[in-house]
Amino acid sequence: MSAIRTPRRALAAAFGALLLALTALLAGAGSAAAALPTPVSAATARSYLASIEVAAESHDSTYDRTLFPHWITISGTCNTRETVLKRDGSGVVTDSGCASVSGNWTSVYDNVTTTNSSSFDIDHLVPLAEAWRSGAWAWTTDQRKAFANDLTRPQLIAVSASSNRSKGDQDPSTWLPQASYQCTYARAWVQVKYYYGLSVDSAEKSALSSILNGC
Repeated sequence: MSAIRTPRRALAAAFGALLLALTALLAGAGSAAAALPTPVSAATARSYLASIEVAAESHDSTYDRTLFPHWITISGTCNTRETVLKRDGSGVVTDSGCASVSGNWTSVYDNVTTTNSSSFDIDHLVPLAEAWRSGAWAWTTDQRKAFANDLTRPQLIAVSASSNRSKGDQDPSTWLPQASYQCTYARAWVQVKYYYGLSVDSAEKSALSSILNGC
């Protein structure tokens, strides 16, 4: 009898393991981490950073958030915020006005999860005030609008309101997301600044270099 039971027990054990694996997979399928456009590689980011102008920030006193028009209509009734929420979540359901009424979101800045989109912000990875101090003060309104609603570069991402408020308008020398996301964050930051011709200050460059060298 033992010769018959042993294979059956092995089969039962294997089946049980499969059920556990499937259960874990399904449990993790309900949430999704933010999925901003994939930033350039660390090597490319290091190359970009080497060519970005290093300069002290300026014009801080003249910054006004309204100088960067957002959120604009992207398609139909969907504006930029709603578009990013739909992109960065899983199982997202929207109403006739394109507002997210249900779904699952995970903030890569601090690993906070939610099923309530109103508890998440859309972060400008390079903050609007930071961009202003780094050269956007000289842009046209149309250029600032394009920057504030850029879905092509890794500039917009859905994150927890608490992490976004903690970050404020700080650069990587004084604020960073959780360690597991810092490499992606630095690569994205450099790509955006490089593309828009924005400068970096010395402390910012030093922090970015340190992160990228460890990627």
